Amino acid sequence: MRDVIRQMRDDLYAPIESTKHDGGGYWYAEEQRATYELPGLWFNVSELLALTACLQLLHEVEPGALEPAIEPLRDKIQALLQHRRLGAAGEWHRIRILKLAARPHDPAVFRKAAEAVLLRRRLAFRYIARGDGKTSQREVSPQRLTHYRDNWYVDAFDHGRKELRTFSVDCISVPRMLEAAAENIDEGALDRELGTSYGIFSGAAKTIAILRFTVKRARWVADESWHPAQQGKLLKDGRYELRVPYGDPTELIMDILKYGPDVEVIGPEALREVMATRLRETFSQYETGKVD
Repeated sequence: MRDVIRQMRDDLYAPIESTKHDGGGYWYAEEQRATYELPGLWFNVSELLALTACLQLLHEVEPGALEPAIEPLRDKIQALLQHRRLGAAGEWHRIRILKLAARPHDPAVFRKAAEAVLLRRRLAFRYIARGDGKTSQREVSPQRLTHYRDNWYVDAFDHGRKELRTFSVDCISVPRMLEAAAENIDEGALDRELGTSYGIFSGAAKTIAILRFTVKRARWVADESWHPAQQGKLLKDGRYELRVPYGDPTELIMDILKYGPDVEVIGPEALREVMATRLRETFSQYETGKVD
């Protein structure tokens, strides 16, 4: 009995009081009796450890913005792990996540965007376009949050432009959640408009890029996912051919350039010409051998 009471107090934070007088007994503290209830979920060891990993992932992916919600649960899980004498308690730092190109953003902006998405309300904000630096005022019906290459985006219907757009959270400022309900866009329509092109750029895929990788890179690329609808095959000479749908080529070009001489664009011709131009421009910066 004492072990049960101790576990309820220490692990489940039950407001239990007791007395040794008048035969003893246990009860909930009067001021907390109406609000306290036992947890509805129970976790085994494997589930606790998996949840530990998930919480650390959330902490690393979006530090600051989710801490108020995560910390109380983290404390309770750590108490449960300590009670069961598991070495995982307090070992959050052993889960390591490296960010490559994350852009800083205001956690308050992220929280407001997330609220608008989940509560299905329209969102108004000021948006600074990264390409030309121009500022515009937007009113949108947010559809979903997207985490892509270490950055957050809001997929939304832009009421001013009457089209689906993707907004980078780090370019949003002064967000206001409006009273008006958000318009719901069919999931299939969202995927067709925002999910068929290459990368984060919106617009339906219109063209297929044909890329051939050297034997040295073939085994690496064969295991990579560039696009959900990609097609690839190993050629007889050991090279690897990858076919990728795309609309806006901007991000595709950046990814191709990473492979340097280990990839060749076979088609379409327009993409091949753009790549040749970019490579010539790159080479021209090194021709003189001088650094200003």
